[in-house]
Amino acid sequence: MSWRRTAARYGAIVSVVIALLWLALALRLEGFINQVDPTPLRQLSPRARALHDTSLVADLHADSLLFGRNLLERSNLGHVDLPRLREGGVGLQVFSLPTVVPFGLNIENNERPGLDSLTIAGLAQLSPTAWLGPTGRALYHANQLHNYARASDGALRLIKNRADLEKLLAARAEGGEVTGGLLAIEGAHAMEGDPANLQVLFDAGYRMIGLTHFFDNRYAGSAHGVEKGGLTKLGRQTIADMEAMGIIVDLAHLSPTAIDETLDIATRPTVVSHSGVRATCDNRRNLSDDQIRRIAAGGGIVGIGNWETAVCGLTPDDIAKAIVHIVGLVGADHAALGSDYDGGTTVGFDTSGVPVLTQALLDAGLGDGAIRKVLGENVLRVLSSTLPSAGIAAN
Repeated sequence: MSWRRTAARYGAIVSVVIALLWLALALRLEGFINQVDPTPLRQLSPRARALHDTSLVADLHADSLLFGRNLLERSNLGHVDLPRLREGGVGLQVFSLPTVVPFGLNIENNERPGLDSLTIAGLAQLSPTAWLGPTGRALYHANQLHNYARASDGALRLIKNRADLEKLLAARAEGGEVTGGLLAIEGAHAMEGDPANLQVLFDAGYRMIGLTHFFDNRYAGSAHGVEKGGLTKLGRQTIADMEAMGIIVDLAHLSPTAIDETLDIATRPTVVSHSGVRATCDNRRNLSDDQIRRIAAGGGIVGIGNWETAVCGLTPDDIAKAIVHIVGLVGADHAALGSDYDGGTTVGFDTSGVPVLTQALLDAGLGDGAIRKVLGENVLRVLSSTLPSAGIAAN
């Protein structure tokens, strides 16, 4: 009997040690892939501070739900959590979810993986996402954000329709420290080829979907895939269904052919949630001037990212340079922020530092009205014209 108790005791100790090691691995993983460059940032002028504090700031893309941190608590890891969103004056954050990510991903050529990196990350975090399929992963992370909203005592509100958006704006106008969260998906393979799963994801709160991520799928070709083709029949039908339901079409990661074909059939404004422009940073990940013109012609917007591949640098000035190019090309109504925070990126500042971008836009010569549009008014316009009108209450 004694040896059994001893074995049980040691077994319990070993289990705790293993759990702690897994936790350390998970934390080390995020600390390694989501970094902030320690470059000193400039001081804000009183004008920039006042302009930022009186603007609605919206960010079109962050992958923060992937890493298992409690986003209601401030962390030294990653780029986004609710306290840092408040500190940075961000009133609306789009939380995006990839559901399949290849090992060794790159912007040139990726095949769809069998075992993917999110499976390994899930194992490191002891998360059920390790053995869930793409749809299951999307639903798991949507439930996370719902739980955060419920536990936040009203400080974080899910945006599912125009009524939710109007309530968010009214609360902020009254001085409330309230942040909106909108769910998005990177890659329609999250639906696993089943059109019925679009309704499942809609019911879970998803209101923005990009057809592809880093590989070609049954919906469209990826800019980073093998064939880089256009829309498939399923992809075309999915776009029509998304527009009918009030789900925003995200062009990020689509192949050039798929972008053109999407814009040919889109009846509502589209977004590019996180990208750069080839005029300031020429690579496959970024948009040509012709693509930007076509997106703008349909009333769409381009979210400029904060990472090296998007803007060929990490400073606020690098980001501002890309934004200023869009403003000069198609006007201030079509540029937005799309950080790609917590997306396996190194950035120059986390979300608490977003006010330095307002300073950089002022220094680049943009006027207050144009900057307000870039910071968030353009995102509000697109959401107001695409989200369902009402009837789906946010939790």
